[in-house]
Amino acid sequence: MYKKIEKLLSISSTAFSQEQVNLAPDLLLGAGKLGRELNEILNTKNGFYAFESALRIFSTVETEYSHDISTWNSQGLWRNEYPDLINDCLFFAEDIFGGQFCIKNNLIYTFDPETGELEEIANSLEKWADRVLSDYNVLTGYPLAHQWQKKYGVLAHTNRLMPKIPFICGGEYEVDNLLSIDAISGMKSRGNLAKQIAYLPDGANIEFNIID
Repeated sequence: MYKKIEKLLSISSTAFSQEQVNLAPDLLLGAGKLGRELNEILNTKNGFYAFESALRIFSTVETEYSHDISTWNSQGLWRNEYPDLINDCLFFAEDIFGGQFCIKNNLIYTFDPETGELEEIANSLEKWADRVLSDYNVLTGYPLAHQWQKKYGVLAHTNRLMPKIPFICGGEYEVDNLLSIDAISGMKSRGNLAKQIAYLPDGANIEFNIID
């Protein structure tokens, strides 16, 4: 295990599951070398929170704390709300707003659920852990996660925070603009927004509806 990964594991919660269950073969095959690296990490700690639950790494088995990675990546859960935008992505972690971290083409990307955009941030999980540790305020949303939970209490395990007015539409990065929402509903709600942004012409009106 590498130093930055070990550091991230050392400051994280206890494992979501004590079972050592490997990633499904189809996920490993699609993710290549980075899939094997991820599998090694999850065999050390099978799913966990860090930075007051602002960062969640999904486990390989379903628990009260997390969907398992196979379910989270299944087409019918929320991915079908983003047609053609996230092909070949393996989503393995998320920030407090439901922004995703994924593996694609042997690289690690962030995925913005509001816009459907991918941004490359690392070429290994060790470098990803280094980026997260050095810039966790931005990459996990920790400051707002801390402020929101200080005001409203611990966030439910099933939920993430979502802006009432999307950030891409000028919504403020403030506690008052955030609501606690089921993680799946949050992704579906913003999937429609991402499709509009991707396919509508410049200047077209955009509608945003929250899906329960």
